[in-house]
Parts: sequence; structure tokens; C-alpha cells
Amino acid sequence: MAVIEVSGLRKRFGDFTAVDGVSFQVEQGEIFGFIGPNGSGKSTTIRLLLGLLTPTEGKGTVLGFDTARQSEEIRQRIGYMAQRFSLYDDLTAGENIRFYAGIYGLGGNEAKRRIAEALDLVGLEGIDALPARTLSTGWRQRLGLACALVHRPRLLFLDEPTGGVDPVARREFWDLLYSLADSGVTIFVTTHYMDEADHCNHLCLINAGRIVAYGTPSRIKEQAGARDLEEIFARMVETGGIER
Repeated sequence: MAVIEVSGLRKRFGDFTAVDGVSFQVEQGEIFGFIGPNGSGKSTTIRLLLGLLTPTEGKGTVLGFDTARQSEEIRQRIGYMAQRFSLYDDLTAGENIRFYAGIYGLGGNEAKRRIAEALDLVGLEGIDALPARTLSTGWRQRLGLACALVHRPRLLFLDEPTGGVDPVARREFWDLLYSLADSGVTIFVTTHYMDEADHCNHLCLINAGRIVAYGTPSRIKEQAGARDLEEIFARMVETGGIER
């Protein structure tokens, strides 16, 4: 079952076309990689999917809701985490996650249960009293993920969530993502690490606002006649396509 469906999505800012006729779909329970260089249209596409921007043309649905008309319904049901997740350094880890629980309307014993569940899921139980400013980058990313998960969303948007994180913490973070996907959570992720992209179920490669390739990592490598995704990414940056 598709949880994201996009057809002919286009966004213009004056004479500039940031997203140019994009079409794809994301199935429930998969890790979907949205890959492209800086300025390729990734962030604009995500903002369109979240209903933060209105498309110039085309249509998108997220969890069955129209992105242009039902943005509030979408945002109540998804989790979102950026590369530098907005934690409040003057608050403790527990106060941060309680703040996000309150944003999603959770309170009382229900909030306590959800917070404990989220912290346990990301392996941060028992750190409630630690000031957020004292956490390592890896732990801050885990806490950010817990904040995005506290309301039990069916769909997660992760925008370069492991940028600046050391290799061990990256691997541990992705182990968490695999576990979430196995439980039925759909994950839409952007990354500049091609080893991470290689472990997605499906990839969509975008450059200059247009989709360059779409499919499984192995199928894209076969189509491009490339050894690995690093080679394909380099071609896309240099030539705009993936062909030799």
C-alpha cells in the first residue's frame, strides 16, 4: 500500500523551477531514499509533501491526504527530523521530549508511557535528567528521533539525519531505522552517504528538480552500468544524468 503518491509535481518560484514534474510513490514499511546534490530540489519536494508549500502543478498525497488541502492532517500523523534537530540546550533531555509530546497533544499518563517507550526504543532510557547541551552528537540525534517518534507516527521524514555523526553512531542509528521499518513504520530519508543509500529499499535520484533514476539500488546500478552509487552520484553531479 502506497503511503506517499506524487504525480507531476512541479513548483516554480518566479522564473525558477525548483521541482519539475516529479512522480514517485513510497510503499508502507519501506525505507525510501531521496538522493541528490545540494540545490537539487530535495528540500522543496519535502516541503511540498508536508504541505508547507503549494504546488504550481501536479498532485501529491501523504497517508491518503492531499498535500495542498489537508496539510494539518498530514503533520499530525508524521514525524519529521532534520540534520540539526531543534533541541533546546537549556532543557534536559526529558524536558525536550516532554515539550514535543505536548506539541502533539499528549499529556498525563499517556505522555509518560509514550515518552518512556520512545526513549527505550532509541536506547536512551535513563537520560531524562541530562542537559541536552551535554549530549554527544550521536545521542542528540537519537533524542531527536525519539522526539519525532513520541506520537507513534506511521511515516517518518528524515532530512540528512546522520550528517556530522561518527561512523559507529551512524551504523547504530541505521540499525534503529531498520527496526522501525520492520515494525511497519515508513521512512523517507535524504542522505549524502551512499553506503546508507545502498541499504534503502528504493531510491529516487533527483537533480535540477527532475528525477534522474528511480528503483532499487541494485536496479539503478545495473541500469547505469556502475560499480556503486558513489560513481552514479558523481556522474549525476558532473553531467546531470547517470549514463556513462
